[in-house]
Amino acid sequence: GAGEAEARPGVAVAHLVREQEAEVRARARIEQELRVAQLSQKQFLPKQLPDLPGWHVSAYYRAAAEVGGDFYDFIDLDGGRIGVVVGDVTGHGVPAALVMATTRSFLRSQAPRAQGPSDVLAQANDFLHDDIPQNMFVTCLYGILEPETGRLVFANAGHDLPYVRTAAGLAELRATGMPLGLMPGMRYEEREFQLGRGDTMLLHSDGLAEAHATDRSMFGFPRVKDIVSATADAEELIPDLLTALHGFTGAEWEQEDDITLVTIARTAVTERVLGEFQVPSEAGNEREVMERVAALVSDVGIPSRELERLKTAVSEAAMNAIEHGNQLRAELPVSVRVVQQDGRLAVSITDKGGGRDIPEPETPDIEAKLAGLQKTRGWGLFLIKNMVHDMRVTTDDVHHTVELVIDLERARKEAEHAGQR
Repeated sequence: GAGEAEARPGVAVAHLVREQEAEVRARARIEQELRVAQLSQKQFLPKQLPDLPGWHVSAYYRAAAEVGGDFYDFIDLDGGRIGVVVGDVTGHGVPAALVMATTRSFLRSQAPRAQGPSDVLAQANDFLHDDIPQNMFVTCLYGILEPETGRLVFANAGHDLPYVRTAAGLAELRATGMPLGLMPGMRYEEREFQLGRGDTMLLHSDGLAEAHATDRSMFGFPRVKDIVSATADAEELIPDLLTALHGFTGAEWEQEDDITLVTIARTAVTERVLGEFQVPSEAGNEREVMERVAALVSDVGIPSRELERLKTAVSEAAMNAIEHGNQLRAELPVSVRVVQQDGRLAVSITDKGGGRDIPEPETPDIEAKLAGLQKTRGWGLFLIKNMVHDMRVTTDDVHHTVELVIDLERARKEAEHAGQR
């Protein structure tokens, strides 16, 4: 009937209104989910970067509109070592953010207890495999850095290879392993790399290399490698990569995937030789050595208490070199070299008494000393070691060298601290 035909548009409109309302609700829910995911993601990124003397660390992270599951982390381990993590969870939205959070907290809890990187990844893989939604997995690189030596031990669960710019050219750090959560019982290859002075390492997720320009061409790994190779200043590497990316994709670019970039660079050595001289091995010449060293370091800014301690150590080491090393033979010189290197001051004192065993700086037994049972050289070394921040003893067939080291930053901090008391 006619009434039905007239009612139909009203029904259709009501239907459309309901559809609109449902869509608005769905969109609001999705936006809410994204906010939760973005919040959890921000929550899990490190609040601060490790402050490592002699190293420069920087990081950049930008989520795609959809929120992916990229993450990076630094974990303090014993002996001053640092665990370094970069990872990428497949998929987007809340599930990816949750898997990312779970993976990160698992790695944080296991890293201090595990044997090494391959052990950590194998445990994480089994843990995730039981828990992770079907068709999701995590790529992850985990390395342990010894800042003192530059040694990096690492394992890789299917993540993009780190690139290192070295004096000899670009190195790719390869180690095989399946992504986490795909199959239980996986083994991960553990490899080692020595980061030298001036080397810069880039850890990255594929959001950078797989970014597309408007013509669908891809930024690509070769381009990333070229930029790492070409950038001499570590602090410029992330800005250079981002500048190149924006130039490549153009202003209208819609970011498809999270971008994570972490650079870890070992600063180049800056060495300044403050002076070198020799004295004949005659009794009393340790005073001359002490005074000349004090004059050479006068403008370095060593606090006075530390300088007095250094003078005592230098005088003691020079006396050892003259009396024990060169056995008071005036024709044999004691050589002294004073160097400032990366915030450290090193005084090397060399004699011709090589080829003989060097006693360890044992804790002296006063009674044994007085009874003449303990060798005096060990006694001197014990005293010297306690006067400076570091002491290194080296010997070859001819020479015997004692190197005394003062960490200038530490000396200043200690002086400030002493001043406050």
